[in-house]
Amino acid sequence: MEQQLQQERIVIENDDEIEIDLKDLVLEILSFWKWVLFALIIGAVTAYCISRFVMVPQYESTSQFYVLSKSMSITSLADIQTGTSLTNDYMVIVEGRPVLEQVIENLGLDETYSSLKKKVTLNNPSNSRILEITVRDANPSMAKKIADEIARVSVAFIQQKMDQDAPNIIQKGYSDGEPVSPNIMKNTAVGGILGMFLAIAVIVVAYLFNDTIMNADDVQRKLGLNVLGTLPLEEAEYDGEKERKRKRRKKKK
Repeated sequence: MEQQLQQERIVIENDDEIEIDLKDLVLEILSFWKWVLFALIIGAVTAYCISRFVMVPQYESTSQFYVLSKSMSITSLADIQTGTSLTNDYMVIVEGRPVLEQVIENLGLDETYSSLKKKVTLNNPSNSRILEITVRDANPSMAKKIADEIARVSVAFIQQKMDQDAPNIIQKGYSDGEPVSPNIMKNTAVGGILGMFLAIAVIVVAYLFNDTIMNADDVQRKLGLNVLGTLPLEEAEYDGEKERKRKRRKKKK
């Protein structure tokens, strides 16, 4: 396994050629494992604090109405297709300017049409003629009020402007009181992973640009020279120091 790692190399060609020994790179990263762990912890703690204390919690409330008039029959294929088509039309109407601006006026909201539209999400469950109106807001009570008012205004608008029977509101807005965002656990995990990868990236970059020659293999790899022999510098320096001390003692005598 070690021989395979030693033989496996990656060559990156730009202006210069950089050769990476994967085994050395892995060992380099492992030698800084404490810093990688520290970066992971810092990233996770930072993401947790931002999610917990900085980001504003958001709540959702959902109301529903049923797109089926009294004149339609659920057993008729034509009526089923008509109901499906009407559902698509109603989705456009609910998010339209007349409905949302009327909701803003009725509730006295400090919102514009565009800002309120961003808070509204519409959903039509598959194979159904039910339209779900979901509103997201920092205040769970306000989210419920807006969802209910949008449903009420939409039903009245459809009846008046489209010459259709009013859809039936089958569920008023509700909220379980739990914020839907931010997802603190998810953000904490992502922050830790990003911190870890950032630390590893710094180590890899430092490794790639480190031209220090540490051993005979580096001489051959970086300079393309064959090494005929090696000199144990630390031992030579130690022997030289002992020799100098011996000469000084002789002079004193």
